[in-house]
Amino acid sequence: MKRAAAIRHLPFEDLGTWANVLTGRGFQLRYHDAGRTDLARINPLEPDLLVVLGGPIGAGDDDEYPFLATERELLRRRLEADRPTLGICLGAQLMASALGARVYAAPRPEIGWAPVRLTDAGRGSCLTALGDPSVPVLHWHGDSFDLPGRAALLASTDACANQAFGYGRKALALQFHPEVTATGLEQWYIGHTREIVGNPTLTVAGLREAGRRHAPGLQAPAWRMLERWLEETGLVPPPAPETPDSPY
Repeated sequence: MKRAAAIRHLPFEDLGTWANVLTGRGFQLRYHDAGRTDLARINPLEPDLLVVLGGPIGAGDDDEYPFLATERELLRRRLEADRPTLGICLGAQLMASALGARVYAAPRPEIGWAPVRLTDAGRGSCLTALGDPSVPVLHWHGDSFDLPGRAALLASTDACANQAFGYGRKALALQFHPEVTATGLEQWYIGHTREIVGNPTLTVAGLREAGRRHAPGLQAPAWRMLERWLEETGLVPPPAPETPDSPY
């Protein structure tokens, strides 16, 4: 059985709908909770898949959260070895930092639902499933990052130029959240209340209504995106070609 390790920074920022994809494709899934788990005990090369999830802290807040240095080193070694690695939001920022890129506060937070704009490289990647402008994804971040050297920019928005990048053959970093569900977001509205209250353009009611409207339509393309990425990295085999019915 293939093993997937996910580093989680908040209990409610988990793999969401993607957990079903992974378990359905034969992965044994294990969460490692930052701040509670000794991340130094994780062998960077051992899991077949490593996912680093989101969280409200900064990728460079090492003084307050020393485990971030351990995460970056884990990611650096894994990326150097070209092992399948996926980062979401804070996870993407840590991947960029591990690759030597600058992570910094964005001019303004990007919180809410909006589509991503794919680059030419993005249209040829697994993100093509999310390229329809009628399929918005969730954005919830206050930091951004420069594109690491040798990385391929895959997606942008007007508010954030570097929304997604690929690195090598087996690493994908996403600033946005394709994994969320409307039900799961109810805990985000509790856990991230200060971000909401501190932004005059946001309300819980507005975010809830948008989540209920957009999250169900995101699930299928997000699943297709992840399935294709797993196939491209060699973690799962591609579907067998259909055999045409014999006329005899």
